[in-house]
Amino acid sequence: MLTDKQCKNAFCPEGKARARATDSGGLYLEVAGAGSKRWFWKYYFDGKEKRLSLGCYPEVSLKDARAARDDARKQHQSGIDPVLARQVDRLSSRFDANASFEVTAREFHATKKVGWSDHYAKRWMERLEKDIFPWLGKLPLSQIGAPMLLQTLRRVEARGTRELPHSLLEACGQVFRYGVATGRCERSPASDLRGALKPVLTRHVSAIVEPDQVGDLMRAIDGYHGHPVTRAALLLSALLFQRPGNIRQMEWAELDLEARMWAIPSAKMKRTMREKINGRPHLVPLATQAVDALKDLMPLTGRGRYVFPSLISAKRPMSENTVRVALRRLGFDNETMTPHGFRAMARTVMVERLNVAPDVIEAQLAHGKSGPLGAAYDRAEFIEQRRDMMSAWADYLDSLKNCRTPGQRPAVPCEPTRESTTEA
Repeated sequence: MLTDKQCKNAFCPEGKARARATDSGGLYLEVAGAGSKRWFWKYYFDGKEKRLSLGCYPEVSLKDARAARDDARKQHQSGIDPVLARQVDRLSSRFDANASFEVTAREFHATKKVGWSDHYAKRWMERLEKDIFPWLGKLPLSQIGAPMLLQTLRRVEARGTRELPHSLLEACGQVFRYGVATGRCERSPASDLRGALKPVLTRHVSAIVEPDQVGDLMRAIDGYHGHPVTRAALLLSALLFQRPGNIRQMEWAELDLEARMWAIPSAKMKRTMREKINGRPHLVPLATQAVDALKDLMPLTGRGRYVFPSLISAKRPMSENTVRVALRRLGFDNETMTPHGFRAMARTVMVERLNVAPDVIEAQLAHGKSGPLGAAYDRAEFIEQRRDMMSAWADYLDSLKNCRTPGQRPAVPCEPTRESTTEA
């Protein structure tokens, strides 16, 4: 058996990588050529020789090393592999079982935001900071039950909002599931709240879909007496029916007027972060009317970055409310027509009046492919069909605008027949 003096004077002979000073019961002190000393306990488990590190000498004394060996031996005698038990303890201790909801939520957010869009990541955290952290943020996950979570969400419901509590419940569920995965709680109370919140009454986007009303809208846009850039934004919203955010953030560098094409970068599209990085630009063919409208804008905004710059600073795009306010000035309230409604208008009218194939319209709207494998295998973009469609749509809008003079309202809407329009 070793003595403290022998441990202190132990050394590794020159020319050897390490040497052992043996104690009893499988305990030994290993001395490296550089002079460091470490305690090990040798044992057998399932017929295989294994060893357990017990620390460095002199930080761990001979007496402490023997005590650690005896503790490990008790585990071994009860059928537990001491090395595996230590690995389990080490993995379990990596996460603080008493970590608060806020700490866990911020850790989850830091882990996931790499794959989220900047807007979604910011909004996700802001919502929790405002409506969850003040009430549950300092509590350990294991102490938060379904009634506590429901009471917190009820406070949000009391403000008259319906969608936000459901979004918060989804976010909290993500945090609790992460807590289960990291050993901070046994289960998620969010799953027990299914059906406990007031239902969300979904409402379709307000949009004009009757041809005579579409004609009224196009005549109103044509007679708009506000800023010419705003009038162009209204007109191109109708002609191109892209998402309002893409319209107002349109850049001159994205346009090829000779080729009559607008290429919206993938990073600007409504896609997941992976799709934004790996996706192709969304191509929008430009009808002659759209090209003419853009050429008319060039003397006004062509020297800057944005086609529709802000009136306050040309370094920023037009405000998201500019087109909405312009529609109000034209007499179309929020219950009748919205900036997003131009998409619903085009989607509905083209199917019903122009006999355009829905798949072609969906490609122009940049809607995702249906089914889990749709986007992976169906990559058709229908470019040529969409060129024809966009020209037919622009001509159709012109015909509705010009079919009668303002103030007249015939019993039957004046519009081209299906046979006279170009089919995509």
